[in-house]
Amino acid sequence: MNKTIAGYHLLMILSAVDYRITGNEDMVIRNYLAEEFPFNVNLDKQMEVISHLKRDEWESHYHKAMDDFYDDATPEERKKLIQFALQLAKADDVITKEENHYLNLLFENWEGL
Repeated sequence: MNKTIAGYHLLMILSAVDYRITGNEDMVIRNYLAEEFPFNVNLDKQMEVISHLKRDEWESHYHKAMDDFYDDATPEERKKLIQFALQLAKADDVITKEENHYLNLLFENWEGL
């Protein structure tokens, strides 16, 4: 996956781990896409990949997306994605245990930002 697609996968999985996607969470993802894709892009294939993951596959896919994003991103771009992830987790005013776990994966694996 390229950096932008990997970021999309990270945010989509993070938004799904509590089994609720609110309008505010959707808006955070839309803002990410607007910044990363200044032109209209079809993400149907990416959504199909994500939607076919079983719950027990989410974390391994999240790790793969983290690695792919990390490999292509600058430290500043990683910080920016973490800001989107934090906004996403806080969008519904509740950070669940599952969201916290996935956020911590980013912080733990991208140490030294």
